[in-house]
Amino acid sequence: MLDPLACYKALQARDERFDGRFFVGVASTGIYCRPVCPAGPPKLENCRFYPSAAAAQEDGFRPCLRCRPETAPDVGSWCGTSNTVSRGLALIAEGELDGTASVEALAERLGVGARQLRRLFEQHLGASPVTVAQTRRVLFAKQLIHDTRLPMGEVALAAGFGSVRRFNEAFQKLFLRPPSALRGKRTVALPEGSVAATGVTVRLRYRHPYDWPALLSHLRARALDGIEQVDAGVYRRTIVQDGRAGTVEIDHRPDVRSLAATIRFPCVRSLPAIVARIRHVFDLGADVTAIGAHLARDPLLAPLIAQRPGLRTPGAWDGFELAVRAILGQQVSVEAGRRLAAQLARLCGTVLAPGQSGNGALTLAFPSAAEVARADLRALGIPRARQQALAALAQAALADPLLFRPLGTVENTVARLRVIRGVGEWTAHYIALRAAREPDAFPASDIGLLRGASGRDGRRLSPAELHARAERWRPWRAYAAQHLWAADAASEKGQSS
Repeated sequence: MLDPLACYKALQARDERFDGRFFVGVASTGIYCRPVCPAGPPKLENCRFYPSAAAAQEDGFRPCLRCRPETAPDVGSWCGTSNTVSRGLALIAEGELDGTASVEALAERLGVGARQLRRLFEQHLGASPVTVAQTRRVLFAKQLIHDTRLPMGEVALAAGFGSVRRFNEAFQKLFLRPPSALRGKRTVALPEGSVAATGVTVRLRYRHPYDWPALLSHLRARALDGIEQVDAGVYRRTIVQDGRAGTVEIDHRPDVRSLAATIRFPCVRSLPAIVARIRHVFDLGADVTAIGAHLARDPLLAPLIAQRPGLRTPGAWDGFELAVRAILGQQVSVEAGRRLAAQLARLCGTVLAPGQSGNGALTLAFPSAAEVARADLRALGIPRARQQALAALAQAALADPLLFRPLGTVENTVARLRVIRGVGEWTAHYIALRAAREPDAFPASDIGLLRGASGRDGRRLSPAELHARAERWRPWRAYAAQHLWAADAASEKGQSS
């Protein structure tokens, strides 16, 4: 439940700490805003406070054109207490309720009944799953209208509307004007089909602080030649979505607390899923201040949190790719694992057509499960057991396209992965942490975590002792792991210098 007086004080102060945590509907205008809206605060008696934009729209309010609710940090997806709601929101962001998909099908994937799912959404977000999906479509379309030069027809398709007519009707009903009226007159539309050539740039906000150098360093150390590139503070890579290839380019815009994502892709319908993947990889939905406050209760982690308050937990672009790299990285260094993954990509990855990537350094797409299953893995020069593990992983991914999606609990996710030949406890937790985005995954036997958790006397905990210590870090053990890895890396660097 939202405290109206506390929310109103945050609104009066335009307190950025509350941006994305709630929205305010103004009864006198019929508009809902972010708490940081530059407009003068309305009277308290005219304010209605909502835990989500969907709840405000369901109550009949329309989005403010000044503060643009679609650009608020995406923190509502996890700050509640329900893992089911968090997982449901992630699936909706990937288009799970677009088209003919139903709430019943979404509930089945989440392992709950449709009635329970609706109840949980109403409890935590104040809106039904269908309303959340509809609001997501409208707000994403509104962002594309404001921030890009896409033609209106492509905006409608990119946002998940079934037709341009429905797109126009939704905007006319919500904004009392056609969507084209929301775009500045000086904005010139791009020609049809231009997304693949020139790209579309979307601004994705995060909640401050954000340790961009640390995240970029993580990606740089693991960048695969031909697939990824880190240059001049910008990250680029090839991606495959729905059987088509394209590229993304991510740049940090600290002045507006955002990442600028330039997407070059031949199908605009894939934009929402690609944006969702970018949010996962760069951990844009996390409130690291709240997570850090929880973890800092432990004296072991407190100095690490203070040293790196904006540290994020990087995700994976593709679950299968991450799982392959986890197997190749077993019992070897990060650099050795990177070289093996690059070798596999050259062996059986897809070579992009000339000019398809828009960047001469990006020439490959990481191999799919089908391509790995067909490949002669003996060419990698790795032990036979590891070849068999890769083959088993490929077959498991082909048999279950949802293999790398989270289940009801981190324990269930790990148990499903451990059934695969060659995937042990460490590998399963690492895949759950990076690919399934399980915030409570924790590979306690990882040597980097054990070194990072060493006390001042140099005594190293055993995996069992670290696992027991980590119980107090739930439900954010993955973030604790990231801090321990960072501490270990800093220690190694200090010893070598």
